[in-house]
Amino acid sequence: MTENARTLFELRGLEDRRYSLFSWRTKLALAHKELRAEYRAVRVTDKAAIAFSGQEKVPILIDGDTTVFDSWKIAEYLEARYADRASLFGGEIGRALSRFVNQWVDRQLVPAAGPLVVPDVIACVDEEDGAHLRRQMEKAFGTTLEEMRRQRAERQKVFVRVLEPARATLRGQPFIGGANAAYADYIVFSVFQWARVTSPLELLEPGDPLAAWRERILDLFDGLARREPARRAER
Repeated sequence: MTENARTLFELRGLEDRRYSLFSWRTKLALAHKELRAEYRAVRVTDKAAIAFSGQEKVPILIDGDTTVFDSWKIAEYLEARYADRASLFGGEIGRALSRFVNQWVDRQLVPAAGPLVVPDVIACVDEEDGAHLRRQMEKAFGTTLEEMRRQRAERQKVFVRVLEPARATLRGQPFIGGANAAYADYIVFSVFQWARVTSPLELLEPGDPLAAWRERILDLFDGLARREPARRAER
């Protein structure tokens, strides 16, 4: 298989902003495995562009004759298909723990971060995509974007508390995966990258162990994640 046979579908906003948190998990997983891919960006309302996958969400990875969607399924596919390359999980125990992290982030961290970030996401997409995301996000969170913005101060306190297990872990090791970054790191980091590229809001205090960890992830793979422009001034 040639490197050119691999394509990853992700979301595109205004100014070619790549803002899908789930796609960032896959982009970092590909980099971890030292696998190249062509990135094909689509608007969130352009369902026709990804209809071939039989569903309506990104990321979607085409690897030769294989099509895989859902970031977790893609990670498992990459680990099995490219077992000779650096492991995303570090073995079966690591895979099980990464599955737990995936569930924790999607069920606890994303719902805590969403009301903080979502009001700013709308400004990063065109009018049609913005209307679609507004309907989708207001239904998911049960309130308006305007109310989310008004409640930011209180919601940020909740977000900080939800992060405590990760914060405590990073007080004793540089990455969630231990001495080196692993897929569990990319899952958690995806939420911060989503916020970084869509919102001017700073989610972390400078002295927070998570802030230093975020910088380490941004520097990985020749600054892959850092090369995506941020919406706020970075220190």
